[in-house]
Order: sequence, then structure tokens, then C-alpha cells
Amino acid sequence: MARRILWASLALAPITIAVDLFGDVGKVTLFVLSAASLIPLAWLIGESTEHAAEHTGPGIGGFLNASFGNAPELIIAIFAVADGLSEVVRGSLSGSIVSNLLLVLGFTQVLGTEAKLDVKSLRAQIGLVVAATLLFLPTVVMGYSGGSPERHSAVVVSIPISIALLAIYIASTSRNLHRHRMMAAHEEPAEGAWSLLLALGVLALATITTAFISEILVHSIDAFAHAVGVSEFFIATVIVAIVGNAAEHGGAVVVARGGKMRLATEIAVSSAAQVALLVVPVVMLASLAFDHPLPLTFRWVEIGTIAGGAGLAWLTIRDGKATKREGLVLLTGYAVCVVAFAISGNRY
Repeated sequence: MARRILWASLALAPITIAVDLFGDVGKVTLFVLSAASLIPLAWLIGESTEHAAEHTGPGIGGFLNASFGNAPELIIAIFAVADGLSEVVRGSLSGSIVSNLLLVLGFTQVLGTEAKLDVKSLRAQIGLVVAATLLFLPTVVMGYSGGSPERHSAVVVSIPISIALLAIYIASTSRNLHRHRMMAAHEEPAEGAWSLLLALGVLALATITTAFISEILVHSIDAFAHAVGVSEFFIATVIVAIVGNAAEHGGAVVVARGGKMRLATEIAVSSAAQVALLVVPVVMLASLAFDHPLPLTFRWVEIGTIAGGAGLAWLTIRDGKATKREGLVLLTGYAVCVVAFAISGNRY
């Protein structure tokens, strides 16, 4: 029954696009519709990723889900940069990293089964998040000294940092994919699995549709923030981060419910690393083409929650097992981060 409801609710996406193009409704309604539309799309991306992983193995399957799932996050950020919403962009990116490390990884362990994990791969991905956090520090310091965090000198310093992040991502991803390819070389797909071509095709179609919905979402966020009476920073770090990453969030939970804990945890942690080392620098470098370039002047609360999230994630996976108790610890950690984001308010 649940699967039938999810298949049927995929119709929300074209309805939302049609309402945006031809309807006469408020921005708050569009925000709610676009957020609701992302839920079945997230399930579809999770479903197709699970089938693709039957051919590629959990490591590469997690990479595929993170790659396709982070496309909406990238598109949301680009649209927000074009609108001059630098603080919203940084908040959504940092909130995305934190939510993957704590919220998604926590839910996979609470809703999944107790199982052994690929500690080597997960530890490497968490290490990449830590490395990115350290590289962010020079611009974070600049954001609190010598004038506006949006100033040109901060943009200039952000460029080599972004290039370094991309170089680390390319090198680490190539090595990690080679390792997982070797591990999955002799695995046979389960009976009833989609073909790899079909799974990738569905992934691509769902991601493109998610991108259109994400555009509607970003243009309605300001009205929604005013309607609910919270800061734009909170909306960016919590709501936009979760909705923008609904694909891998939902995908990880779907896979965990199916008992494939290695794939589920790979999706959560590799997505966090991919945002930090790929999405962040790509958005920063792409912003140079706009009137308002994006310096990587994250706030201390953002860097602190990213570092804390990485540390807590590492502590819960170091024993090589996924347990519900450790999942609850991660979810509690995320709740603390949400409170920190709420208390911080807007920067200006």
C-alpha cells in the first residue's frame, strides 16, 4: 500500500510545476507544494539507487545516490547566489553536511537493522569532511575581522581553497571508487533487480524533476520564512538543507529499511563529504560569474556543528556496527545543532 501511495504521489511534481507556471497562488503555498513533491522523488531516487547498487556494490551505489541526490542542492545554491542570498547559500550547504552526518546517518541506524559496516570507507569519508572544515578556517576568520564577510578579499582567498577542495575530492573519489569496484567485481544482481541502464535512467529523470522543484522552492523561501516567523538562517540550515537533500535522505532511509546497511550508511556519509568537497567549491567558483560572488565565510556555529557532527559520526561507526542506540545518539546530536541554529539567528 505504501509503495502505491508513493508511486501515485509522484504526480505532485508536475502539479507543482503547473501551479507555478499557470496558477495564481501564494509563495507559501508553492513552498509547501514543492517540499511535499520532493518526498516521493526522494523515494524514487532511493529505489533506483538500490537497484543500481545491485550491479555496482554498496560503495559505488552510495556514490551514485550522493551524486544524483546532491544535484538539487547544487541548483538551489546557484539560484540563491544569483539572487544575492549568500548567507542562505552558506547556511544550506553547512546544514546539508550536518544533516547527512547526524540526521540521515542516525535514521539509517534507528530504522535499519543491526549490521556490520564498511568502517574503512566511512572513516575515510568523515576524514574528508574534517579536512574540508580545516580548509574553511582562514575564510571563517576573515568573516569576523576586517569588515564585511562578503568583501572582495574573502572571495579571493576562497578561490584557492575551492581549488584545493576539488583536487582532494577528485583524488579521494577515484581511489575510493576503484576500491569498491574491486570489491563488487564478482557480485551478482538479485533476482528482480532493474537493469543498470534502467536504474540510471530513472535516477537521471528523477534528479532533473527534482531540480525543477528545487527552483520553485528557492524562490518561495523568503515568503515562507516571514510566514512562520523564523530567521532565514534557520530556514537555510535546517529546512532548505533537509528539503534540498531529500533525495539522499529518503534514499538512505529506504535502503536501510531494506536491510542494506552498508549502502545506507555510505549514502549518508559520502553525501556529506561530497557536499563539503564538491558542491561547496563548485558553487563558490560558479558564483564568480554573478554580481555577488560567494566567499566561504561560514559562521563559527556552522563550522562548530560540522566538526562536532563529524566527530560524533566517527564515534558511532568506529566499532564497525550499526545499532539503534548509536542512531539515537546521532539524532540527539542533530537536535542540539538545530537548537544552536535557532538561537544564532541571522548574521546581520
